[in-house]
Amino acid sequence: MFRKILVGLDGSEPANRALEAAISEAGVWNAEVHVVYVVESGLFSSLPMDNTLEIIYSVLQKEGEEILLSARKKAEAAGVPITTHLRQGHAGSEIIALAGELGVDLILLGSYGKSGVDRLLLGSVTDYVVQNSPVTTTVVRS
Repeated sequence: MFRKILVGLDGSEPANRALEAAISEAGVWNAEVHVVYVVESGLFSSLPMDNTLEIIYSVLQKEGEEILLSARKKAEAAGVPITTHLRQGHAGSEIIALAGELGVDLILLGSYGKSGVDRLLLGSVTDYVVQNSPVTTTVVRS
């Protein structure tokens, strides 16, 4: 039985399918859904912060806010309670940290599933979470 479900979103179709699966599971278990979008600030950590990087970060943050708003609308339309989280850092680490903070029972992530090699099969973030998650983690294939 699941009471709290965490979904990692990045705007991709596989992530959207993971959200749909989370909404469906939440309906079955009367669970709450938490969705997270992580701005990968690690991409910029070794670069000096100037106006260009600030603009790029701002664009990524705005994209995350729009993705989270869309997720909220989908869950609310299905009558499922949802909480959104916008984080920054390494996506895999942030997903696992948030799962611990919230005490979630299930993490749902998307996967492209286009290759036989695990890293390409799952994606580096999904692979990281699967390998390091202390709770049940389900990969939703596209």
